[in-house]
Amino acid sequence: MSKLNVPILESGDRLSRDEFHRRYCELPNTHAELIEGVVYVRSPARFALHGQPHGLVAGWAATYVSRHPELQYGIESTVYLDPASEVQPDVILFRVPAPPGGARLRDDGYVEGAPQLIVEVAASSASYDLHDKLRVYEQAEVQEYIVWRTVDEALDWFRLQDGAFVRVEPNAEGIIESTAFPGLRLHVAKLLAGDTAGVLAALG
Repeated sequence: MSKLNVPILESGDRLSRDEFHRRYCELPNTHAELIEGVVYVRSPARFALHGQPHGLVAGWAATYVSRHPELQYGIESTVYLDPASEVQPDVILFRVPAPPGGARLRDDGYVEGAPQLIVEVAASSASYDLHDKLRVYEQAEVQEYIVWRTVDEALDWFRLQDGAFVRVEPNAEGIIESTAFPGLRLHVAKLLAGDTAGVLAALG
């Protein structure tokens, strides 16, 4: 293959989902997403700001799913949301079989449709996770969306109400419980402190 024919993906490219997916499959060392037809290529992930927090929220979801065999969870799985968006959320959680309009596993192994819950680890409020991607998740009717802003040391939990995301605050005990998944409880302060044992102990 000549250099002119080598596929590329650069942030800001505008592609159809089929063309994006074709190029992405030919670039196995690239981490990219398509949001409303626009390509976003991720920067290398730092351990303290992304890798370690990602591991903690993945462990939180995995522990909950271990008690609920009717559920599936995954990390950085490709999700087809709409004809112009192909994303790879840090953590997804969904029911099997899927409710109407919910996420389902395709025959090719990809996920199609909106997971009931999505978690993203973002550096700060400037991240596209809280802007373009939030809008796409809202339009896809993701039931709950969590963004852990590691630089800001803050967490945003959004719940879909009447077609729009509404921010949810912790209760008097510092805990937010999912309405999509009863018993999926998150002690926000312990998460932000990196207290794995405390986070898992709060699960219902």
